[in-house]
Amino acid sequence: MRRLPVLLMLLALLPAACDDETTAAKAPPPVALTREAIGHYCGMALLEHPGPKGQILLRGDDRPIWFTSARDTVAFTLLDEESKAIRAIYVSDMGTAPSWDQPGPDNWVEARRAWFVLGSDRRGGMGAEEAVPFSDRAAADRFVAQHGGRALRLAELPRDWVLGDVGGGAEAGATPAPAVEHAHEGHQHGAPAPAPQAH
Repeated sequence: MRRLPVLLMLLALLPAACDDETTAAKAPPPVALTREAIGHYCGMALLEHPGPKGQILLRGDDRPIWFTSARDTVAFTLLDEESKAIRAIYVSDMGTAPSWDQPGPDNWVEARRAWFVLGSDRRGGMGAEEAVPFSDRAAADRFVAQHGGRALRLAELPRDWVLGDVGGGAEAGATPAPAVEHAHEGHQHGAPAPAPQAH
């Protein structure tokens, strides 16, 4: 009988990191990428650009917000003016992508479960440094061996790197110029983005 209180105490001490895993496990399914998908920040068709893509699903809306790069997808979650009513964050699983130019319509991984390679020699959809996502750590390590960089979890991605103007050869994790290349005039679901609203 004494074992029950001890067990309950141990369960209470489980790390809070499990919260992200639980949230990711309860996420609604991703939407397949189609020709109609338009980037939230650039207003351009996702399929016109190489590299990993992203989509975010918000509460109260079944339509995804599309992104031409995984890095822009992460940036949305960090910007104060964007909605925090996030149900799911999906990025292309480049470990199962047909190619860099064709990341695939339905091979998504929830970003909170992904490994992201920073500092590689590959550039994202808008020509900037990319956070290249993988569902499998071994696949991320193989990519690092071929293209350089290092594998990090979503929570480890440097905020300054995600939001900064990182291009032409800057090291992953380095402090970038203060410009925020992601805060372009936005488009959501193919239409001009309205003023930020609480969801």
